[in-house]
Amino acid sequence: MDTQMKFTTMQNKIKNVNKLLIKQFGIPPRRKELPDSVDMIIATILSQNTNDKNSYKAFQNLKQKYKSWEELLKVRRTTIEKEIRVAGLGFQKSTAIKNFVKEIYNERKEITLKHIEKLDDNSAIVELTKYKGVGVKTASCVLLFAEGRNVCPVDTHVHRTVNRIGIVQGATADKTFIKLNEDFPSKIAHQFHTNLLRLGREVCTPQNPSCGVCPIKKECEYEPKNLENDKMKKERKFMLLDSVNLEKR
Repeated sequence: MDTQMKFTTMQNKIKNVNKLLIKQFGIPPRRKELPDSVDMIIATILSQNTNDKNSYKAFQNLKQKYKSWEELLKVRRTTIEKEIRVAGLGFQKSTAIKNFVKEIYNERKEITLKHIEKLDDNSAIVELTKYKGVGVKTASCVLLFAEGRNVCPVDTHVHRTVNRIGIVQGATADKTFIKLNEDFPSKIAHQFHTNLLRLGREVCTPQNPSCGVCPIKKECEYEPKNLENDKMKKERKFMLLDSVNLEKR
């Protein structure tokens, strides 16, 4: 299969899966006013290995305590850790946040990411991931949720589901991200990503997936399908990264 045909096949599969996900979950709501990119990086760091409600609470704690991210420059890492304890992994996350604000301030004399607005997607990913604690997933979340770009981040749920479905085959989330975004269909990254999160949380779980009620089982290449499990997990509509700018200073 030549490269163009491969991309066309992948695009068509993404579009078909997207339509089925929308039929099941609807088009995910998206706020017209996009959040600040620095807010998004910090929120995404907090979201790692925890649920959205806990990470949102930790994000709110920081926003309500500090008038600006510049204040974190003078705050001890242990103080940040106390504020974000509810999100878990307090040492790792407070270290990543502290390192990020120090690095960006030392480089630009202010804590802002406005310079990435002029960069293309790949260059922006490279620029963002040079900061300690900022990986490909976090950088791509900034592009999708804060910059409004047509980039599909790959977390553990998206990695698992797109590989099971057969859209791409990637050994790691970062490799899956590269393959998935090589020629992603225009204007659907947000709805595709968000609905895949719900699919991964409510249906296509790591263990004992509910294949019997999966809205895309006819498109899915995963075998053997667990068709006897026809019960969906608890509905989880709340999405942290679409809620980052709900609370303003």
